[in-house]
Order: sequence, then structure tokens, then C-alpha cells
Amino acid sequence: DRTGRAGGSDVTRWRAQSMAESERGNAGPVVALRFADRALACDAVAAPTFQSLKGMHDLVPPTSQRWLELISRFAEQFGRSAYRYIQTPILEELAVFARVGEGTDVVTKEMYDFTDRDGTHIALRPESTAGVARSVIQHRPLTPFKVWYFSQHFRHENTQAGRYRQHHQLGAECFGAAEPDVDVELIVGLWDFYRSLGLSQLRLELNSIGDPESRARYMDALRAFLNGRVGDLDPEDAAKIDRHPMRVLDSKRAATRAALDGVPTLMESMSEVALAHFDRVQQGLAAAGVPVTLNPRLVRGLDYYTHTVFEIISEAMDAAQSTIGGGGRYDGLVESLGGPPLPGVGFGSGIERILLACDREGVFETPELTVDAFVVELGGDGSHGRDLLLELRRGGVSCDRAYGGRSLRAQMKQADRSGARWGIIVGDDERAGGVVSLRDLRSSDHEGAQTTVPRGEIVDVLRRRVQIDAG
Repeated sequence: DRTGRAGGSDVTRWRAQSMAESERGNAGPVVALRFADRALACDAVAAPTFQSLKGMHDLVPPTSQRWLELISRFAEQFGRSAYRYIQTPILEELAVFARVGEGTDVVTKEMYDFTDRDGTHIALRPESTAGVARSVIQHRPLTPFKVWYFSQHFRHENTQAGRYRQHHQLGAECFGAAEPDVDVELIVGLWDFYRSLGLSQLRLELNSIGDPESRARYMDALRAFLNGRVGDLDPEDAAKIDRHPMRVLDSKRAATRAALDGVPTLMESMSEVALAHFDRVQQGLAAAGVPVTLNPRLVRGLDYYTHTVFEIISEAMDAAQSTIGGGGRYDGLVESLGGPPLPGVGFGSGIERILLACDREGVFETPELTVDAFVVELGGDGSHGRDLLLELRRGGVSCDRAYGGRSLRAQMKQADRSGARWGIIVGDDERAGGVVSLRDLRSSDHEGAQTTVPRGEIVDVLRRRVQIDAG
């Protein structure tokens, strides 16, 4: 701290810690800290003191560019169906999530919640649908209200590939339309989005959990079955029988899965209305050419689902990370949050999972980070390069330059690393003659690839060549 705020005892502690780390063989140079004229000097660069928290990761180039491209494609896919972007706060009152997920692991074990300074009990959002529903109640938009989102979610869970404590989702929701054709619209949109990325090893699993009347009848039959096998269930699943028996069907625990052999299906309790809705969804998916695998045990994990539920599985992935997207209909969600009866349907798809699936299939690779042109300036005070960069960028040409008075050789190496097709060289001769040298950096004929262009024409010349490169 060059203001001298750091105390000598801190410096002594930091020195001792660095020496101890070195003696243990840890990577990173030893840091020698000393005071001189109230200034703290470092003889070497310290190893990083802080790391990102468990299950939370930095998103850095070039991977970040891949994410941006993924989000852009998703926006384009659902923009064609009139879905518009929505962004809700990352913090909500705890009750927003507690009401719709009571008894789930998300609410009881995984949610980050705390009391704010004003006494409000709040939570970092573990998922987005409840927050979007709260927004619908608050703003009362015209319906159907069709939106898509890109959001961060937080769950304190065990981390593994594709499952992190801070994870990111793409999703879409439609409120105010009860027709099963809207279910089809969203499922097909997500399926086509995955296919547009090059994913081919996909499986759509589909089920219906019916309307409230159908489920009430089914609950009685399901509880009777589960109580008859309670000793065979995993204890955590057995504890759900009284209040949330359908969640037992979604268990991944081996003992419970084995005990569910012969479990009654909800289809046996479905009303005519619920069956008609499900039939219409299947007809729409068949018309769209989307293959369907019916899974009578698929129920999803949150309380607010009704009728259609679905998951899209990547068969290229291990079972624990294979679900890359899922959702369904939740006609009672808005009402459960204190709003009017308003049907809804939507889905979420984890970005980390999508990209893992792409990696497994070798598709949608990380794009190269390039610029159109690279300015190399020799001599002078750098103002010619500075001004040229500004003109090019305002003219629609992406460009960069080297800094620090580097040699021609060093600057040309950096130009090559930038991926630029065109190099613009400004030296003493060019400045004196009012010109620049334009070089094709991808040509093996270095002399023939370089031409002289009047300084005032370079922006137009380069813009035309960039357009030609783009086809």
C-alpha cells in the first residue's frame, strides 16, 4: 500500500507465510516485502491469494465468446416465435421460491438465503420461472406474455461436471395461453435450437402429470403403493410419501428405483380433459418430426407443474449430466404466488450442460477471436496509429495495435496472434508520404502481398476488402 496504511506486523506475517509456502514446495515465487519511505515494494510477484469459490467459475476469453454466440443463437431462435428478452432480479424474497418449491431439495437444502439489513428474508434465485411469474403479477402485461431469459442461478449442492453452485440457464416462458399447441411451440423450439448447434444424439422424454383432479386421484393410489414398500425405499425418499409422493418417482437413488417396479401410472387416473391435452401435444410433436419417448415416471422436481412435463437428454453424456433441458406446463403457478388464475408453460436449459454435450459430439466449437486489421507503427509518438485505429473502428472495421514501443518483429508476431487478415504499417516513410502500407498477413508472398494506399483512402479500401472476405 503506497499510502503506508499497511502495518509492519502484516508485512512480517506475509513474509513468513511466503517463506513457509516456499519451504513446502508450493508453486509461485517468494514475496519479499519491505517498507521504504512509507512505500511497500515487492521483489517478486506473489502467487494469487484468492480463488473463486467452490462451484463458481470465471468466464474468460475465448470461452466467453462461445457463450455469447450461444445466447445470440438462442435469442434468434425464439425471437422468430415472438419471444422477447426479460431480466428479473438475482435476489427475491424467500417466499417467492419457498411457496412453489416447498419440500424440495432446492428449497430445504440448496438455496442461498439470508436476512437483509432491513430485516427482509431474501434468497439468491435457484431458478428463474418463479421470478418471472412474480414479475407477471407485478406488471400485469398483456397476454400471451412470451419471454426468454439468460440468467444466473445459485444452489449450494455437491459440484460435478455440468453441475455448479453458480450455474447459468437459457429459458423461455409463455403466460396466458392454455392451449397445448403452446407446449409444442416451446418444445420444438428448444429441440430445433439444439439441432442448430449440431447436436444429434438427443432424446425427448415426455409425460403428463395431469390436472389437479387427476393428480388427487393418483396420489391416493401412489401413497398406498409406496407405503407397501416403505422398507425398500431410500430413507430420504420414504420421508416424502405423505406430503410429496410424486417426487419419489423422480428419485435417482438405486434402492428407490428398484422398489418402484410395478408402480401405478398417472395415466390410469387421468381425466378426459388431461388426456386430450396430452394427445394434442403428442400430435403436434409428431407433425414437427420430433421423436418422443414416453416416460411415465418423469415428474420434474418443483411443485408448480401441471399437464405436460418433458426433458431432453443428451445420449452422448454420462447419465448424471445427461439432461440438458427440461420444463413443462404450470397453470397454477401464478395463482400460488397470489396472482390471478393464469396458465403458463416454459423450460430451462443449462448453458454448462449444453456446451458439455457439444464437446462430447465435437460440435459448436469455441470461435476464434480475431480482428479484421492490425496497425503496426514504427517510430513517432504513436499518434498516427491511435488516430488510424479510431477512424477504422468508426468505419466498421475491427482492429487492434501493439503498445510499448515494440520492434517491427515483435509487432508482427502480435499481429499474427490477433488473427487479423490485414496489417497496416506506418513508419517514417509512410508518415512523410501521407500513405500507409497494407499487407495481406495470410499470403505467403510477403512482397506481393503489400501495397501502398493513400492515408485518406485506407478506411474505404479496407472496409471493401473486409466485406469481400466475409463473402
